[in-house]
Amino acid sequence: MNQDELPEIKLDAANLYREDTFTDRQAGILRRMTPVNSDGSADDSRPTLFLGQTQLMTQMGALPVSFEMEVETLDEALEQFPEAAKKGIEETLEQLQEMRRESASSIITPGQSGGMGGTGGPGGGLQMP
Repeated sequence: MNQDELPEIKLDAANLYREDTFTDRQAGILRRMTPVNSDGSADDSRPTLFLGQTQLMTQMGALPVSFEMEVETLDEALEQFPEAAKKGIEETLEQLQEMRRESASSIITPGQSGGMGGTGGPGGGLQMP
């Protein structure tokens, strides 16, 4: 991809948020996303958003788990963090299971495109030592 093919990346000035981060440095992180106007002043016409993040330890290392919380205040976010984190972890585990099922059900044959390269032809999936 050359410079002429790169997409234009532009921030949406009508959809800006200021991010405040809160953490206990153990269980996770809470992010308060406060809507702002392009001059940085608060935009009271849009709701404040709360996002949570924690980590799930796997054999491959720490897997970040992010989730949106349906709350209006930081106190409510702190109170609901454990349940929201549990739900976020459950949804992440379900997504991982689905990815495993899809991966296990795909059969890679010599010459099939979309593989990781190898000797099965251009883009073939057959890997030889």
